[in-house]
Amino acid sequence: MLEELKKEVYEANMLLPKHDLVTFTWGNVSGIDREKGLFVIKPSGIDYDKLKPEDMVVVDLKGNKVEGDYNPSSDTATHVVLYNRFPNIGGVVHTHSPWATSWAQAGRGIPCYGTTHADYLYGEVPCVRNLTKEEIDEAYEENTGVLIADDFEAKSIDYEAMPAVLCKNHGPFTWGKDANEAVHNAVVLEEVAKMAARCEMINPQNNPAPQELQDKHYYRKHGENAYYGQPGQI
Repeated sequence: MLEELKKEVYEANMLLPKHDLVTFTWGNVSGIDREKGLFVIKPSGIDYDKLKPEDMVVVDLKGNKVEGDYNPSSDTATHVVLYNRFPNIGGVVHTHSPWATSWAQAGRGIPCYGTTHADYLYGEVPCVRNLTKEEIDEAYEENTGVLIADDFEAKSIDYEAMPAVLCKNHGPFTWGKDANEAVHNAVVLEEVAKMAARCEMINPQNNPAPQELQDKHYYRKHGENAYYGQPGQI
């Protein structure tokens, strides 16, 4: 079942250690088949060097395991909520990458200090609040997804223009049109987090980039009038 998607999600998961986004098993990638209403996700706690495409687990949009020899990632319920609440996404990534996680542990969003950030992420990367004790005890992973989606909705944040979030005292989630793009956004987020931290070390009084510069760099790569890259390029 979903053998091509399993291969795609497996390959996306293998990009996490390649790009130094995970230590040990601290991360997961999923990808969805919207027509079938099923997604594929990394199994829980399996070393990356032992993973195979057939180890990927198939889950439905209610969080039920449909196929697989292993239990799905412990973060599966968060992925379920994001797929249900963000209907245009096709892949989700969670890591504990050190620079992005440092901002999350500090409870701070990442300001847009320059054009590298603006090329991919429109505005400040948000950091959502801590879950309450009740939310943690009731359904920790599910409520993590609910908190992310509710925060984006309450603040009118476009989840396609801002495909990343920090969970306070936890770490980052990213998403994209498919699993590979979600990983790409995770790599970008980590680099942006590193640059922003260094920027503040060099100049603690620094301000975000001017809005007109942010707009220019974001919209020249995204939207109807985008002109970056080559025609037909994905």
